[in-house]
Amino acid sequence: MNITYEKCEDYLIPNLIPDPEPEGELRKFGLMRKHYLKEYKRGIYSGLLLSGELMKHLLMIQEQAEERFDLLVQQMAEREEVTEQLKESNQMLWVRRMNCIRARAEEIVGEEIIYIL
Repeated sequence: MNITYEKCEDYLIPNLIPDPEPEGELRKFGLMRKHYLKEYKRGIYSGLLLSGELMKHLLMIQEQAEERFDLLVQQMAEREEVTEQLKESNQMLWVRRMNCIRARAEEIVGEEIIYIL
């Protein structure tokens, strides 16, 4: 963070210029992490925000969570035999099972990655 000062009458007022944050879009898991830090870990949230590391942290957590989520969904679908054949023969059953798998995977990712510290 760069600090410069501006003279205003007899006082020097600091102009805080933060370092540029990494580019990236926060999606579901990144936003979940941000909300968790903001609501339940205010000190950590404030520290990351003031040091300019918040976006970097959120993007890293988001990437880890998405990779873990995709892996869990794939493994659960294979274990429970939710295949393309099932999708072709009984679409509603496939959708019901995939929704259940995705909900369980999201809960696991939340417990393992999002809501820890």
